[in-house]
Amino acid sequence: MKIVIQTVISVIILFPILLFFLTYIIYRKRKKNHTKAFGLAADLTTFILFFSVTLSVSSLWGVNYSLFIFMIALLIAIIITYIDWRSKKEIELLALFKRIWRTYFIILTVAYLFVWIVGLSLNIIEYVELV
Repeated sequence: MKIVIQTVISVIILFPILLFFLTYIIYRKRKKNHTKAFGLAADLTTFILFFSVTLSVSSLWGVNYSLFIFMIALLIAIIITYIDWRSKKEIELLALFKRIWRTYFIILTVAYLFVWIVGLSLNIIEYVELV
């Protein structure tokens, strides 16, 4: 049982897009609301993307950038909070947290795709050089 749970978690961290689609499909079938289903899927996937991007980068280049990624996330939260405070003068915390979390989703998804494309390209180049 322990190996099954470990395998499922490993697959989800390696392919967070599976979690996104699975969550979206299940929630859409239950509630039939596309917007809320997409939002919930994005929220769950964002949490996994933090780990997935850092693990992908460290396995690709052999360097741990997790502290750097979390520092950038903190900087993004500060910038979005400042912009929200300057434009509205009164901050609605729930809306602010949702905006920050969805921004993380977009940035981490782009970073995840970039790391995978670079990793595949490097492996293809390495394979072609060996042949």
